[in-house]
This record gives sequence, structure tokens and C-alpha cells, in this order.
Amino acid sequence: MSDGGTARASAFERGEARKAAEGLGHLSGFGNEHSSEAVPGALPEGRNSPQRAPLGLYAEQLSGTAFTEPRAHNRRSWLYRIRPSAAHPAFTRTGNGAIRSAPFNQTVPDPNRLRWSPLPAPAEGTDFLAGLWTLGGNGDVAQRAGMAVHLYHANASMDRVFSDADGELLIVPEEGGLVLRTEFGLLHVEPGHIALIPRGVRFRVELLDDVARGYVCENYGAAFRLPDLGPIGANGLANARDFRAPVAAYEDVEGPVEVVNKFCGNLWSAAYDHSPLDVVAWHGNHVPYAYDLRRFNVMGTISYDHPDPSVFTVLTAPSDTPGLAGVDFVVFAPRWLVGEDTFRPPYFHRNVMSEYMGLIEGAYDAKAEGFVPGGGSLHNMMSAHGPDRETFEKASAAELRPQKIDDGLAFMFETRWPVSLTPQAARAEHLQQRYDDVWQGLERHFRTM
Repeated sequence: MSDGGTARASAFERGEARKAAEGLGHLSGFGNEHSSEAVPGALPEGRNSPQRAPLGLYAEQLSGTAFTEPRAHNRRSWLYRIRPSAAHPAFTRTGNGAIRSAPFNQTVPDPNRLRWSPLPAPAEGTDFLAGLWTLGGNGDVAQRAGMAVHLYHANASMDRVFSDADGELLIVPEEGGLVLRTEFGLLHVEPGHIALIPRGVRFRVELLDDVARGYVCENYGAAFRLPDLGPIGANGLANARDFRAPVAAYEDVEGPVEVVNKFCGNLWSAAYDHSPLDVVAWHGNHVPYAYDLRRFNVMGTISYDHPDPSVFTVLTAPSDTPGLAGVDFVVFAPRWLVGEDTFRPPYFHRNVMSEYMGLIEGAYDAKAEGFVPGGGSLHNMMSAHGPDRETFEKASAAELRPQKIDDGLAFMFETRWPVSLTPQAARAEHLQQRYDDVWQGLERHFRTM
């Protein structure tokens, strides 16, 4: 298949994908030692690699961390598949499309506040991979440090299979449902959900609607995990039980299948003579997940002042400095605001972390206009930001009754390093040229007593 993807997905293909999504089974829990088999007896008992694996399958370990990392952080799964992953021809370089990787040294990091409108419509036949567009990032992909911000806009399902050796992929749909066919089974995600595909896991994206649009965080560093809760206690934020892992489902397909691998920033392609999504059984904790963001258990004030946005952290990828994340994924989910004598929208702020924010639906309570679903804003470290003038004036004069925020769903990728833009993002036609204007007209109110 060409870089542009297949022809536009037919109503029949979308119907088949929707049928596959309905009634999917799943396994509950984040970081669990899961196990699943699509055929009874496919999963060996008592050992990982028997002399002869059941049903004539091949036993193979997929390691997401080094063998010797601490047990609490170690990620690996055992897969029992029709053919081993080693049975493939040589990969050759293929075009990267609009995908870029760190180090992002083509542009100088920009201290200005930046905001983009949604990606323009893609050409006919654009699948998820061809529709990926890199905004920027930080770190070094070859050193497994840092992250990248991508957006996607697609109108065709994938025939090919993709895997990312450079990092795990956090997919945030904004428009259009997806079925993710992975080596471990199927995941169904709609806008308001997220999907997490671990490093190296092969998958294919099938569209449930005419178009699909959203955001992707590519995490080069330590794998995402649930944040520690500290004084919050044992419960709250994202509950582990609400994460859904797939049950085993395999493809026994003979014939040419294009497999694309992202390796050290470039795409490589090979024509397999079978589908690599042929895992009949598996067990382990290096697995994909889906999560409904509306299940996030929001923590907030019940007295006064606005809590720091760290209380909205769904997943965190730690760095070598405790508390300083390589990347955090934060969601501003539906919640009650009840703070007394409190400016309730997000406060004016300068931050040592860099913040990329996207909007899934509705409106964001700190921006009255211009920040729309499918768009995004970047506030690099120490860039002053906060509510626009209209929001400030309205919130400063509001009667402080209990208020339910349920008309929007926003999120943030927050990272320890500045986000450097790709040239395509710095010069994009959908980059808003007058974003700074939202803070113009904030009047002087100072007076002496």
C-alpha cells in the first residue's frame, strides 16, 4: 500500500469495524499481570517457554523494559503466536510523511504563546499513519528520553500494520471512533476515551466513522504509569480497575501484509507473507489499554483557592528526578466548583514545565473563544498564560454558587523540557497569528486604600 493509505473506507468496511467493536470483552486493571487465550489450551501452564508450546504455537517474549529493572516497573509479556516475529523479510526505508522525531533542532525553541486551529482535511484515502502530523517535542529519540506531540486526521482504515520502536503512543480521539487491532486483541475507543499502545506493539487502526481526528503523545522515556496519590490516600484520580486491556484475538491470514516500523525517527517497511497480528494467547503486563476519561475521579477544593492542575493527572512518565515528569497526561474532566471567595477558572501562571493543551469537546473554562475542539495551544516553560480578558472579567464578578463544569473536555501533555516546533508547525497555515490578543485589554485595577 502507498504512503497515502487505502481508498476511503466504504460503508461496509465501517460497518464491519463497528460490528467488531460492539460487545468486545476486556480485562480490567492497569499494570496487572493479565492473561488471555483465544483458543482454549493455547496458554501454557507452569512455564513460559515449554519445549513444545501448545497447539503448535511459538512462544515469544516482548520486553518493554530491561530485564533487570525493578519488579514494580518491569514490563514484559509472553506471546503465543502462529509464527514468530523473527519470520519476516528485510525492512527498507520508506517516506516519513509528516512524522518527525527528536531531536527537534530545525527551529529555535519559542517562548511565545502559540495556538493552532484544527488540522485541515486530509486527502482522500489517508489512513491513521499517513494522517499523523508532528507539531514538535523534546529530548532524543535514540536516547529514549523526551516526547513528541502529534495530531492525526484520517478518512480511511489501515490495511497495513504499524509499530513504534521509539516509544509508546497515547492516542486521544477528538472526532470519530476507532477500532485498534493489536497483537493482544481489539480495543474500541471513541472521543472522550484514550488508548495506550506500548512501545513495539503492532497494531492497525480501523475507522468507525467517515473521518477520525485527534491527538497523539509519543513518549520516548519511561513508560506511563498511574501517579502516586500521596496525601490523597488510596483512592481517587484514575482508578486502575477502569483501564481496559484486550482479550486475545488473532488473525490467521496468509498473503502479503505491509508492516511499517518506526525506528530512531524514521519509518521502515517490509512486506510480510502473513499477518503479524497472529497471537493466539498471551500473558504479562506490557499490554495496550483503553480508558474512558469521564471515569476520572476528580479531586478538588471544598473550601477555597484553586488546586494545582497536578490533581488532574491521569498518567505520568517519570524522569530521573522525583516528581519531575518526562511527560504527564492531564484531563480537565467534568467536575463541581464550590470554592468560596475563589477565582474559579485556571489562574494566571508561569510554569517550569511546558504545556501543550488540546480540546476534545465543548469549551475550556479559561478561554472564551478561539480554542476549539481539534485545535491546541503551546505554552513553553515560563511563558505567562491564564484566562483571557472576557473570562477574567466574568469570573471576577460571578456569584459564587456551586457550579457544575460539564460542557467541555480538555487535556494537557505536560513535559519537563521546552517543546521545539517542527518547521511544518511553525509555518502552518492553521497557526493562529494573533493569539496574544486574548490577553489584551486586561485593565489596570490597582488602587491604594
